[in-house]
Amino acid sequence: MTGEKEGKENLTPETLDLERARQSLVEELEAINWYQERVENTKDPELKKILEHNRDEEKEHTAMLIEWIRKNDSTQDKMFEEHD
Repeated sequence: MTGEKEGKENLTPETLDLERARQSLVEELEAINWYQERVENTKDPELKKILEHNRDEEKEHTAMLIEWIRKNDSTQDKMFEEHD
């Protein structure tokens, strides 16, 4: 894929929701990485604890999104079960 986007006007509501979930998943994974970097760079123990908590909240959001995607995309769900 080149990253070019086509118009969304002809997409089904189901496809649009899957796209929303996938984009949200990307954003949650990015947030986990950002929080982890901050955790490893801060010297303040109290701030470290807060950042670790925030990072772990993002992990929960990631799990929730993956669960939703699996319920709503049977091919993706199958890949979780059968990947090499």
